[in-house]
Amino acid sequence: MMDPNTATMGNLPRGMGICTTIPDILYLPELVFGGLVWILVACTLVVPANPQAWVMFVSLFCFCMTFIWMVMFFCGTHNNRGSWAAADFAYHGIAAFFYLSASVALAKVTLEIKETIPLYSQNYKLDISAVVFSYVATLLYFIHTIFSAIRWKSF
Repeated sequence: MMDPNTATMGNLPRGMGICTTIPDILYLPELVFGGLVWILVACTLVVPANPQAWVMFVSLFCFCMTFIWMVMFFCGTHNNRGSWAAADFAYHGIAAFFYLSASVALAKVTLEIKETIPLYSQNYKLDISAVVFSYVATLLYFIHTIFSAIRWKSF
């Protein structure tokens, strides 16, 4: 019979395990959609510059940090410690918040330029695509945050 005080410990994946476990399987879609946002915003005419610069910062920062985070998990630097599970939850929560703020700013700018340029314009189409992919990236980071919180609580 098992002791009732014995709790199951969480497990952080390493190696190819990050490609088979939730939430770590979301690293690759986060990189793909974050990279698409970055590329699409970089291809557009930057007017007004300030919100677009925030979107570029968020997409580049999250792309680089997610890649580094994924490599660290792949290499097993976490040594299956609960502090890494907490850091994973915190990072993805911050990234989801940043992406949400960037998505709203990008959508606002895109709606404003709708009045000044033709709807069939290449820049407008790129902005619309960037808005959609930005919201998809926000959703992916948010889902990753929820599953990271569940995993963190198991430690």
